[in-house]
Amino acid sequence: MDTILTVLFSLGILVWIVFLLDAHFGFKNLDSLESEECLETGPLLSVIVAARNEEKQIKSSIISQLKQTYKNVEWILVNDRSIDHTGKIMDELMELDSRIKVLHIKDLPEGWLGKNHALYQGSLKATGKWLLFTDADVKYDEEAFAKALHYFDKHQLDHLTAAPNLNANHFWLKTFVAFFLFGFSYFKRPWSANNPKSKIGTGIGAFNLVSKAAYKQFGTHEKVKMRPDDDLQLGMKMKKAGFRQRIATALKLIEVEWYGSLKEAFVGLEKNTFAGLNYRISMVLFSIFGVFVTHVLPFVTIFSKNKTIALLSLGNIAASGILYWIIVKKMTRFSPFLFAVFPITALLFIYSIIRASILTFKRGGIVWRGTTYRLSELRDND
Repeated sequence: MDTILTVLFSLGILVWIVFLLDAHFGFKNLDSLESEECLETGPLLSVIVAARNEEKQIKSSIISQLKQTYKNVEWILVNDRSIDHTGKIMDELMELDSRIKVLHIKDLPEGWLGKNHALYQGSLKATGKWLLFTDADVKYDEEAFAKALHYFDKHQLDHLTAAPNLNANHFWLKTFVAFFLFGFSYFKRPWSANNPKSKIGTGIGAFNLVSKAAYKQFGTHEKVKMRPDDDLQLGMKMKKAGFRQRIATALKLIEVEWYGSLKEAFVGLEKNTFAGLNYRISMVLFSIFGVFVTHVLPFVTIFSKNKTIALLSLGNIAASGILYWIIVKKMTRFSPFLFAVFPITALLFIYSIIRASILTFKRGGIVWRGTTYRLSELRDND
């Protein structure tokens, strides 16, 4: 066993060093939209918001958008089969501002996920040169659009995604969100989107800005119509297809409360955890093993009587801690000292993977916003 641990931890340190170097150089090309100039006037921007049962969030989100300093904007609000007051609130907002249009969807056609279909239908109604796909719970600073559009125009982009501030009000939820962003960053390497030579792309649901021409040329949301992680897949597939893309941070300009509690986070991740692992059991097992060995086990074996294993464990903890510090400082407004409970948060993440995978198989698919989508259908359209 000691030999196996020595090999695993030695490899672990080498891997962490590679991740550290990649993140160090990658973050050098990751800009902050806060420092960008504002675009005063320009082409029409179409903001497309799809919402299902978002009566608690939709009004405050849209009001924050209506205060934008960039005025040449239209809003396409898509009510995706809501059974609460979301549609009524959208209609009331339309009465407040003539730039708002509302689309009510009653039925979901076969072969589509609800949100993806709603965003696609919204895009068909949009008349702007630029399309911004955003969620119904996102709050915007008044200069967010102006700064993002200036950045988009300056770099002559086809797609821009921005990392918002993921607000969390409870300690364990903060640790979980920070851990999720940490894992997402080194696993998906979002900064690679800023490398013109890289085929690795990314997308974030809170802010996906595209030129309408590029969006149509790419194939619209029809290309990701059965992906529960549509925001990520849209960016990944557009970059792979050769479109010009960048990611920037907007921690002071865009804010979203990702989930209200840790329990809500577990439920929310049910829909895309298995999709993110390509619907493969082997990837689920590999992820669980990898997270446990690299994020939990070193915190136990650091107390080993074998000095070599203890030192290698310390090396893994130190390397992962440095990377955690870099990512959390760059991608969030959380304290990097949350690393103090890192192994506990890692176990919570392992639990979320196991829970989501078991529920997906038990249900034969995923349940998202009150609609069930069969696993076989998701796999066939992947």
